[in-house]
Amino acid sequence: MSNIVGIDLGTTFSALAILNAIGKPEIVPNADGERLTPSAIFFDEENADVIRVGLEAINSRHLNAQRSVRWIKRHMGDAGYSKKIDGKDWSPVELSSLILKKLKQDSSVEHGEIKDAVISVPAHFDEIRRKATMDAGTMAGLNVIGIVNEPVAAALYYATTRVINGRILVYDLGGGTFDVTIMDVKGTQMDIVCSQGDHALGGVDFDAQILKMLEQNYKEKFNAELIASEEDRAKYEDEAEDIKKTLSRRESAKKMLYGSAGSMRAEITRDMFEEAISSLMARTDILVEVALEEAGSKPSDIDKVILVGGSTRMPIVQQRLEKMFGFAPETAVNVDECVALGAALHAGLAMIREKPDEVPVGIASGLKDINLTDVCNHSYGTVCAPVDKETGKRVLQNRIILKKNTPLPCEASQTFYTVSKGQTAVEVTITQGEDSAVEYVNKIATHKLELPPNRQAECPIKVTYSYDVNQRMHCKFEDLESGKALAVDLSINKNGEMSEEDSANKSKQNCKVES
Repeated sequence: MSNIVGIDLGTTFSALAILNAIGKPEIVPNADGERLTPSAIFFDEENADVIRVGLEAINSRHLNAQRSVRWIKRHMGDAGYSKKIDGKDWSPVELSSLILKKLKQDSSVEHGEIKDAVISVPAHFDEIRRKATMDAGTMAGLNVIGIVNEPVAAALYYATTRVINGRILVYDLGGGTFDVTIMDVKGTQMDIVCSQGDHALGGVDFDAQILKMLEQNYKEKFNAELIASEEDRAKYEDEAEDIKKTLSRRESAKKMLYGSAGSMRAEITRDMFEEAISSLMARTDILVEVALEEAGSKPSDIDKVILVGGSTRMPIVQQRLEKMFGFAPETAVNVDECVALGAALHAGLAMIREKPDEVPVGIASGLKDINLTDVCNHSYGTVCAPVDKETGKRVLQNRIILKKNTPLPCEASQTFYTVSKGQTAVEVTITQGEDSAVEYVNKIATHKLELPPNRQAECPIKVTYSYDVNQRMHCKFEDLESGKALAVDLSINKNGEMSEEDSANKSKQNCKVES
């Protein structure tokens, strides 16, 4: 029987939780004895085969920022991003796999082999980012049995530790991403209604506003720049984060600034900070309003607001939510750990569903009453060329096949037709987005389906999309006359691009990951 774990692969911190003998999730401390591991990487200067992940990587970036990586989650699915170290270009998938490998290695010391895992992702992550996350897990030597949306994981853990009922809003503001999810909960029966979010809105952005104020203070006093190198920037980014945390407890924070023109004392008040981040907070308000509208709900329809993510410790978050909903949000669970803990529960449910014989009796018994229904967080379609009724000409159009917020698992099919006589191939495109206009949706994969020669136009092509409960999407394009079919299970290649390549076949890193 293998261990069953859930992993919160966060922008600033990551964590791993394991199911104990009775199906209760527990955080596994890392080799430093810490329950959270900084999502930071440092490539050793003296030994190219040694890669440090975690706290030591955070400290090392002050010495050589060029050999360090932080906040890589923000680049997941970005084919244009890479980090060049010693002549090698590291993709976001490869870098993320190093963080996952650190969690896996540290946990295996106490618990033995760590293999079967569910990894959490922001609810608004698109298909490319979701598959990139799964591929990072595979590259780290994990059997990724599924992924789970972060607010869903948090609510799953919350519902198993508290008695809650009604329409629940999960407000998830982490180090680099923001999600808002609305769900209906009755005990351990959870039905997701909808989600909204922003993959570039979180604690890192709040820190950046503080750093701007520090730089401005120094500039005003000395008419000189505070930051002269990447190492300086790394140091003051950490100082800004520390100020933000202090302002969650106190009305002001003071720091000494040391620049080329001299030193000075800087003071940032909570009022100054909240004014600086007002536009960012307005973005979270808008996304909450959009989610409420999508759910057909008013603020008065929400029975409870659950906070998730370290950035929700800021007083301004709780104040704005209380003003919007008329009651204080719930902070009864650890906002930093609840995603990993819920991901472990989700992993147990996935194993019971797919490999029940491999789940210990105690775990199966502990999870037997939990029932979760998730939904598609985006709409998925394909590009077609129907005839415009007004002009009589063919126009490109995005046709949605799987609609957003459809309960999982789900499957839908539509039939399209070839355009011209003698057509020997059709280009099939998988899209993600809510618009019918092709230019306003993401094209996440394009393939070619070969067709028999010498046929008339208007031959039927059946397109079937399915989305399973483990957040895996499967697509099938079938020529009904000949029976020829193209099946596509989306994945990410080593360059961060969509492909049909099985991630298990990728070359594995031989570098040693250290604490």
